[in-house]
Amino acid sequence: MGTGHDVDESFSLEQIENRRWGNPPADATRLIKIVYELRHKPIGAIDVEDLRILLLQQESLAVLVPIALNHLEQNPLAEGDLYPGDLLTAVLKVPEPYWQQHPDQRSRASAVIRALEVLANLDDHDAPHDTIRQQINAFRG
Repeated sequence: MGTGHDVDESFSLEQIENRRWGNPPADATRLIKIVYELRHKPIGAIDVEDLRILLLQQESLAVLVPIALNHLEQNPLAEGDLYPGDLLTAVLKVPEPYWQQHPDQRSRASAVIRALEVLANLDDHDAPHDTIRQQINAFRG
């Protein structure tokens, strides 16, 4: 799966970015410990839940957003540990300045949203769909 940068999938985020964080602080929360851990994991081994966590922490966006988009183009409702579509929700929460710098990726995200709207009637008022709908509206601004 190409990320557009042909990242070696055996490399970790630390290796790709050449930014070593070392060990998490002693008082780090469980979430921060997970983020530190995931930065050591080979990119090819990072799953949907790992992506969701890292994206919500706005970590390594330039590397991870294209990988997340690859997943979403295969399945707009790709699911981490929360609910179908939780990866899309995480992608849509990526800050606006990132999208302004990566219009090609914004177009890919918009195409995923359109595919999802065709695929699923998002007017069903269950909680995950409401969350996704809110994020889509926020993303579209």
